[in-house]
Amino acid sequence: MKTILLNIFNGRVISPWWILVIDVGISVNAFLIAFILRLNIQLSSYSVSELVFNGGWVCFVYLISFLLFRSYRGVIRHSNYNEFKLLAVACFAAFSFLMLTNTVLDLVNYHLFNVPRLVLIFHFLMTAVISFAFRMVVKETYSSLTKKNTYTNVFIYGAGEMGQITLEAIRSDKNNHYNVVAFIDDNSTKCNMNLHSIPVISWKKALHVGDDKNVGVVILAINHITVQRKHEIAESCLDKGWKLKVMPSVGNWVDGISNQNQIRDIRIEDILGREEIKLNQLQIMNGLGGKVILVTGAAGSIGSEIVRQLLRFPVQKIVMVDVAESALYDLQQELLLSHSDAPFDVILADVTNEYRMQGVFDKYRPQIVFNAAAYKHVPMMEQFPYEAIRVNIGGVKVLADLAVEYKVDKFVMISTDKAVNPTNVMGASKRICEIYIQALSQQKGVNTEFVTTRFGNVLGSNGSVVPLFKKQIERGGPITVTHKDITRYFMTIPEACQLVLEAGFMGHGGEIFVFDMGDPVKVDDLAKEMIRLSGLKLGEDIEISYTGLRPGEKLYEELLASKENTLPTHHKKIMIANVRRYNYALVNDKLKSMLLALKMENNQLLVTRMKEVVPEYKSQNSQYAELDKELVLK
Repeated sequence: MKTILLNIFNGRVISPWWILVIDVGISVNAFLIAFILRLNIQLSSYSVSELVFNGGWVCFVYLISFLLFRSYRGVIRHSNYNEFKLLAVACFAAFSFLMLTNTVLDLVNYHLFNVPRLVLIFHFLMTAVISFAFRMVVKETYSSLTKKNTYTNVFIYGAGEMGQITLEAIRSDKNNHYNVVAFIDDNSTKCNMNLHSIPVISWKKALHVGDDKNVGVVILAINHITVQRKHEIAESCLDKGWKLKVMPSVGNWVDGISNQNQIRDIRIEDILGREEIKLNQLQIMNGLGGKVILVTGAAGSIGSEIVRQLLRFPVQKIVMVDVAESALYDLQQELLLSHSDAPFDVILADVTNEYRMQGVFDKYRPQIVFNAAAYKHVPMMEQFPYEAIRVNIGGVKVLADLAVEYKVDKFVMISTDKAVNPTNVMGASKRICEIYIQALSQQKGVNTEFVTTRFGNVLGSNGSVVPLFKKQIERGGPITVTHKDITRYFMTIPEACQLVLEAGFMGHGGEIFVFDMGDPVKVDDLAKEMIRLSGLKLGEDIEISYTGLRPGEKLYEELLASKENTLPTHHKKIMIANVRRYNYALVNDKLKSMLLALKMENNQLLVTRMKEVVPEYKSQNSQYAELDKELVLK
């Protein structure tokens, strides 16, 4: 019997027209009951012809109202508040029309369609109530038939709009395995109340009663919550052994549809991030409005997020350049699905190819360039300095020179904190890039505003520790940490890219902007936190292995935002680095020689050239440390 009923429900055997017939049938029966009540069951005092005529008239009006408001079109087993409201409006509209008709007929003394008002009132109430009851019976029957024998008791943290959307998503999913036992809210006025027949309690009470209710999951469903508070909730859940999950805000829903599949595990980025950045939207909009924008390295973690951020503004076109074919294709497909009407073009090209890049500049005439194209992995660049010079330095020189030639308004280069007193090839290559575009911006006749932005490690970016630790946890470990005391500054990808946009339109040319990275985080603590968030225990389920510092790697990153080497701006998270200026002719000659030397010199000689341009570059834990001694002797 259960199988037959499920086939009926899931196969949509009950057509919307049958729902309409049932609603009209309810209206007919409600009219008969209303008349019986009105006449105190003394039907002999009223003629059958009048009863049929007036009943037909009333039910015809309700039929027209149902058709006009389409109250029968919903899927009954998934009836929600909006469909119940539509049914109520349809019934009330028919009732109001009949009452108005009675009033008009009384004024003209015409009694043919004049139904007693008390009958209309009884009929309206019964039609609405029985129609609601019919839908609720079907909805609850379906819910009972599809209810799983095993489910997890959950708390929904947040009794506001997002919390109610989460409840609806859970209840409407036939594969649901959650049983919501309570809402949690920090607003004391909401506590000790019921919402959708579910109690609302405080977080303190939830921690007290959660074990008794066998709670296994807490779903965070709040649009606006501080990172500190989110971290406190996560810590409490970990202590209690509860899994913490997140219902993303509406703008982050996959396919724009609310369902249980949107609920995801909490990520380390959620509790290590910082408060939402307030951007100068007007300044950025004025800078981007109607402009053609070139983004290089567009398929990378930073470049792709810059593209997503740019799509929020009324740009004329975004030209996305990258040499990584698969990643660029994935980005293209993502944008075709999420921003099908967005004006963008993708270009598969190498930024070091001057001929190809000149073709891009000549065709699109970009007014703004965001350069995120670079090699960034410290150990790889330590092993292959040739590529660091060819791509990082050579690519920036090609793009910067073309920006001047084609009179680009603004050129924003993405740099790194590793360019500060560099100890590795990658950091030194980025520092040379900074030196070149800063010197170029000081040249007479150069109208392009060259701006550099520096920041530290980005959570979740390709090749960063977070994705690496995730993979290692999925494989059962061990998690590899280079040193127990190593610390890094972290920032989320959206935060970094938002600050890039803000700084890009704050500068007027030649500035190097550094970002406030917050407090440093021990990578060892980060690994332990990720283990806990995964529901595992260190030492029992997974181990941490300490592998030693890699070539060129620092134990502690230098604090970028110190008062000694930065100047403040109007944005509290963005400072201007106070660095010395360089002579353009001298720098340009050295870079040309360095790029020409790629074809004939070995790694030792190439790194020596880098150290001559950046005297503060002192190799650490690296094969090139011997070069520092030789330079001192010279």
